[in-house]
Amino acid sequence: MTVDAWLGRGLPFPVRPGGGGAIGMVDGIGLVRQAIGTILETEPGERVMAPGFGCGLRRYLMAPNTPATRAAMAQDIGNALGRWEPRISVTNVAVTPGEEAELVWIEIAYTLLADLRPDNLVYPFYLR
Repeated sequence: MTVDAWLGRGLPFPVRPGGGGAIGMVDGIGLVRQAIGTILETEPGERVMAPGFGCGLRRYLMAPNTPATRAAMAQDIGNALGRWEPRISVTNVAVTPGEEAELVWIEIAYTLLADLRPDNLVYPFYLR
């Protein structure tokens, strides 16, 4: 089995057309990155059939950009990814302040379990 076959193939979110008028698809590492983004952007309770799915980052909207807030965000992100994304092993989650007072950078380092390849994702999040 190839690594991309193990990582899977699925619909892009949002759904968009592919070549030749067919529905577009995403696979391999792109699908994993999309899944991480979906977990970060989903609130627990938002999905009827999976009420615990998501990370809960919206609870940090309007929170102060302090070390305590950033540490709590990193903990929540690590827990959510560990629970909901079985294709990776999270090695580090760092939440650092951005150039603007309300911006934080979420840096997620992880290992793809299919081939033990390290990868990372940087996600901007505005607290206001």
